Amino acid sequence: MSTPREMPDSEPSAPAKLAASAASIGAVIGRYRWVICALLFGGTTINYVDRQVIGILKNELQRSIGWNEQAYGNIVAAFQAAYAIGLLLAGGLMDRIGTRRGFAGAVSFWSLAGAGHALARSPFGFGVARFALGLGEAGNFPAAIKTVAEWFPRKERAFATGIFNAGTNVGAVIAPLLVPWITLRYGWRWAFILTGASGFVWLLFWLALYRRPEEHPALSKAELAHIRSDPPEAAARIPWARLVPHRQTWAFALGKLLTDPIWWFYLYWIPDFLQKHYGLDLKSIGPPLVAIYLAADVGSIGGGWLSSALIERGWSVNAGRKEAMLCCALCVVPIVLASHVVHLWLVVALIGLAAAAHQGWSANLFTLVSDMFPRQAVASVVGIGGMAGAIGGMFFANRAGHILQVNGDYRPLFLIAGSAYLIALLLIQLLVPRLEPARLAERASMSA
Repeated sequence: MSTPREMPDSEPSAPAKLAASAASIGAVIGRYRWVICALLFGGTTINYVDRQVIGILKNELQRSIGWNEQAYGNIVAAFQAAYAIGLLLAGGLMDRIGTRRGFAGAVSFWSLAGAGHALARSPFGFGVARFALGLGEAGNFPAAIKTVAEWFPRKERAFATGIFNAGTNVGAVIAPLLVPWITLRYGWRWAFILTGASGFVWLLFWLALYRRPEEHPALSKAELAHIRSDPPEAAARIPWARLVPHRQTWAFALGKLLTDPIWWFYLYWIPDFLQKHYGLDLKSIGPPLVAIYLAADVGSIGGGWLSSALIERGWSVNAGRKEAMLCCALCVVPIVLASHVVHLWLVVALIGLAAAAHQGWSANLFTLVSDMFPRQAVASVVGIGGMAGAIGGMFFANRAGHILQVNGDYRPLFLIAGSAYLIALLLIQLLVPRLEPARLAERASMSA
């Protein structure tokens, strides 16, 4: 009787092969996409340095130029109006000509406009300069969000968005350290000139290092495969007419409409609030503002990390994003007490917590766009939402100027700030309860 023939070693199963392949790719995948994220971080930092200069110098310029609270509110509103117009155009422009040329053009324009503030001699002149700055700076976020959608798989986008969005806080930290020093040493005009010139330094790095992933010589095949690991998407550009009717577009736009004005309020009025209520001046305003925006920096990265971590642990994208946004919305609520706080560093802590929560909220709100829309529509949707946020900021700035001109009372403004995020999250939940992707192709076939 013959003995059974010895069987050869069994072949690895298909799942085992796939796991081994994934491990091999992970070992050599590369990190060039994070270099691109660092460029976005740098551009966003400069963007926020340029826009915050006027808030830090508000009282100095008020003495030099002779404007009142209402005039200052109108100057801020001019920036917001231009920002809204710019966002109306910037998203589609980035989708049409690409982020390399589009982002370069935006930075060049806003850097010239920022330096151009030095030529202003009246509130009207500052309004013109702010309008030009708003037009140029509108290109930053549509370009950055589109770049993240092109360079990162969906599971990494919230974290990448949080990192580049942290540039807003780094810019807000650098500005109160740099601007008073330049002003006290050389005068306020040089504060605008030197901060505006920094954009052209960044531009040299952008043009040297940025290409689309498929065209980049420094990108490995493994990293490109990782970037393109999500299901394929159609390549055709999607016109605005197909984006506006969708609930997903309105969810993002309403989120921006209600919460962006709060961030503008922090940028343009918190320095004034601290100076008038706690006796600070240009020499002493720096440390409290640095503390606030360092906290905001942590919130930006932490908010993006939180939703990504929840999703990595098995939460759905819908649950992970909204749970993170709810945490952020609740952390803003205590700012309603800011006007009643006597001690400077306690109010700095309250404002810092709210600023951190806003940035965590913002990182996840931006990421909702790439969760719900294909890559080729992302910049346009961000432009629509950003325009809504700028319109909200324009009206908020005008009302803030009026309220402060009449009675100097910050309490109504802090009350609005504390409640806006919970209202926005409720509207987002009503519009997109499951965060389902927009069915653009289906709508197109129905209308054909």
